Amino acid sequence: MKVSTRGDYASRALLSLALNQGESLPTSVRDIAERTGLPQPYLEQILLALKGAGLVRSKRGVGGGYVLARPPGEITLGQIVSAVDGPIVAGDFGRPHENGACAHEGQCVLLSVWSEVGEHMRQHLDSFTLADMVERARGTLVAPVGPLS
Repeated sequence: MKVSTRGDYASRALLSLALNQGESLPTSVRDIAERTGLPQPYLEQILLALKGAGLVRSKRGVGGGYVLARPPGEITLGQIVSAVDGPIVAGDFGRPHENGACAHEGQCVLLSVWSEVGEHMRQHLDSFTLADMVERARGTLVAPVGPLS
């Protein structure tokens, strides 16, 4: 799986909001862009998608900006990536036994495997919350070492 630029930028933007959550005021797009080094016009589009997915709330006008819609421990990397990139899948091959997907030799077996791989990716990304990322950024949570299980 390759995380898209949108997925990476969305994760960085929400991590910035989570790291600065002690500030009770909304954070402007400009401030998020400055803190993260992300391009502001692109960030605005990403934040709108995140708002549509219910991950952030916005306030308009003077003192406006964005805040997390839920606590960082309730927002996963899988939710963030899905919000801006759509469903997390290993490929766009279809599902086994649907619309003639198994019409060719071996195809159903492989479609089943790709489906399992996609599910594993979703589960793994959903195992990381923004709260975990905040702890890692602050050095209070050590990242696991070694291969994924």
